[in-house]
Amino acid sequence: MRGHRRRGRGPRFDSSANRRAYGEIHLLELKPAARGRRVRVLCLGAHSDDIEIGCGATILQLARARPRAEFRWVVWSATGVRATEAKQGARKFLGSAAADAVALHGFRDGYFPAEFANLKDSFETLAREFTPDVIFTHGRDDRHQDHRIVSDLTWNTFRDHLILEYEIPKWDGDHGQPNSYVPVSRSEALRKARALMDVFGTQRNKDWFSEETFLGLMRLRGMECRAPEGYAEAFNMRKAILDF
Repeated sequence: MRGHRRRGRGPRFDSSANRRAYGEIHLLELKPAARGRRVRVLCLGAHSDDIEIGCGATILQLARARPRAEFRWVVWSATGVRATEAKQGARKFLGSAAADAVALHGFRDGYFPAEFANLKDSFETLAREFTPDVIFTHGRDDRHQDHRIVSDLTWNTFRDHLILEYEIPKWDGDHGQPNSYVPVSRSEALRKARALMDVFGTQRNKDWFSEETFLGLMRLRGMECRAPEGYAEAFNMRKAILDF
């Protein structure tokens, strides 16, 4: 399986066996088509903490499995203390790779629909500068207006790329039925949850922002995909090509 890309060949997926005690369950493994080429990963978040909440454990696993991966970590609304948190979060999850990966913008929190034209221009600039193999972004059906705009502009700008939409727990109760899963170890799940609580002090007063919330969602998704250690992150992958 591979995602289309506008420039060059897209990432290939190899379904070579990842067999577990639960039976013959095959997971799809991301492999760059060009032999020896670094995987290029684009992470998009409307606000500081979105990327970490939505796909933090997956990023930890990817960075560990592919130490040569090239990341671009883009937060569209990060100013003041939130900018500091965004940088610290990226370092927690990317390690030394964060040094050249982080790009922060100052779009007004909660007003992305009114900022659409300027956001679109910034997305187009990003697409000219960085050609990813895989993109992590917000879900199309997310009820937060800023999240939806980022998702819409991701699809509008990167039209031939593999896109995985992550989920953010919130009061709105907008969780759907994801169709793609990344099993993660218990240690990676715990590391994600604890890093969120450690870095994002501005969010700790919110009743939903807790280790229990983050671990509970990963445990639920782990149950749905029979993850070996019981934890997983889930995504919607709306388009892919089967290459047998």
